Amino acid sequence: MVSPSISITNSRLEDIDEIFRLYGIASEYQKTKKTVVVWPKFKRELVETEIWEKRQFKLLLGGAVACVWAITFSDEQIWEERNADSAIYIHRIATNPDFRGKNFVSKIVAWAKAYAEEKEIRFIRLDTLGNNSKLIQHYTNSGFDFLGMFNLKNTDTLPEHYKEAPVCLFQIDTKA
Repeated sequence: MVSPSISITNSRLEDIDEIFRLYGIASEYQKTKKTVVVWPKFKRELVETEIWEKRQFKLLLGGAVACVWAITFSDEQIWEERNADSAIYIHRIATNPDFRGKNFVSKIVAWAKAYAEEKEIRFIRLDTLGNNSKLIQHYTNSGFDFLGMFNLKNTDTLPEHYKEAPVCLFQIDTKA
């Protein structure tokens, strides 16, 4: 049997309804987990800006959107003094439930390593909220180092859910 092909590309404005559908599904799934902080409703303008700036991505499996995520190159309120490092920050990974269990995080890591090498970026980073041991294990199994749980000093301009729990920080040093 032939496996459907996987590709990663920038999201486009015509993907925005699917992106928000996946965010909604992720939020509903998070509500079923007692240790997980639930994503708020994100602003459409945020995602539109990410698309225009080519910072919103999709993983296609056989032509279907299987997973989406966004990136930034600065994340000062979360990473504080570490923000001075050359880094790519991955945010809001949301998987289409039709494709769960396919370990897309490892595919995102492979993509991010190539992206970081091309752009001469040292670190690949992401965060999650709360003490979600299964997600911590999933990210470490995908190649991230777990740096620990931290209380953020300033959450003023972060989405509301960052005020609800300590943040778990993860990174991959591309030079290690």
